[in-house]
Amino acid sequence: MWRGQAQFEDTRQHLQKQPVVGQWKPLAPSNRGQELQQPEPSAKDSAGGDENQSVAQLNVSRLRSSSVEIREKGSEFLKEELHRAQKELKLKDEECERLSKVREQLEQELEELTASLFEEAHKMVREANTKQAASEKQLREARGKIDMLQAEVTALKTLVITSTPSSPNRELHPQLQSPSKAVFRKGHGRNKSTSSAGAATAASQGLPVEPVSSEFKEVDSILLAEFQAWKESPTLDKSSSFLERIYQEDVGPCLDFTKHELSELIQAAVEQNTLTIEPVATQALPVVKVSAIECGGPNGFRSQIVTKCALSGLSRACRHRIKLGDSGNYYYISPSCRARITAVCNFFTYIRYIQQGLVRQDVELMYWEIMRLRKEMSIAKLGFFPSEM
Repeated sequence: MWRGQAQFEDTRQHLQKQPVVGQWKPLAPSNRGQELQQPEPSAKDSAGGDENQSVAQLNVSRLRSSSVEIREKGSEFLKEELHRAQKELKLKDEECERLSKVREQLEQELEELTASLFEEAHKMVREANTKQAASEKQLREARGKIDMLQAEVTALKTLVITSTPSSPNRELHPQLQSPSKAVFRKGHGRNKSTSSAGAATAASQGLPVEPVSSEFKEVDSILLAEFQAWKESPTLDKSSSFLERIYQEDVGPCLDFTKHELSELIQAAVEQNTLTIEPVATQALPVVKVSAIECGGPNGFRSQIVTKCALSGLSRACRHRIKLGDSGNYYYISPSCRARITAVCNFFTYIRYIQQGLVRQDVELMYWEIMRLRKEMSIAKLGFFPSEM
């Protein structure tokens, strides 16, 4: 209970205990039959009653003023309490709002951190998979190169062992071979299309190729002029008149096989130096039964280890296969197709040596070497190839 209310109750109880001023007192009983007469108040009693009445009015006015004061103070106190409660409530709302913002910020940071961690983990996994695939690819390539080098070392050892002064090996001494046979044996000595043993030897030693003694030669002034113009700024671009003529007369017809789509891919691989030719084991070839006419036999049918050539579409004894770049797909080719591809590869190998400045010969000697390589392409596209293929 408020202090003002307690004061108001005390004042009210005090007023109730005081005697009421001006109250009429009962008269004594009179004789029977006589009229009751009220006594007239005296002047003293009248003055005393007025004084008591003024005191009561004064007390009432004081009570009213005290009540108003109490109400005002109570109202002011309630307003202060209300204002203080509103202020505290406002502070609590602000604190709750601040804490809510902090919580939202923490949740957002946690989500961003989780997303970044997952993204980083996926990135690491992708990089690991990429590195693993690259390492496996390098391992396969290294193993292939090792196998190829081992095969070459074995072949060289065989050639060296079988060569004696009394019976020299004609592979190690090309000068002992017949001229026509020596021309064809300068094919692909290694698996890669750029590995022409004869062209590499001539380029590194700077020795001209010995022409056949029974042949007569005459320089074509137009071809020589085109070659000299190309040699001033050697390039593999077909826009030059020198290469444009060779593409039209030799390279294009020599690589024009029945399977035109594959022929275009092979020409692109030769130009980009990404073609691989490698021998295959006889056991790896599928056995196909073909007629004697197709195989060149005398009569009837006979079983021969043959397979269908990927370029001509004919069943032939395909002892080599090609691969275009890093595709991993192998195509079996016949000896005739291999001779045509090898002739084109030898030509591109030589002009690359000229472009790289590895050939240090006279212009006319380089010109005749190119003519010889063009001659090989012409002979190969007509279907001639050495028996060793």
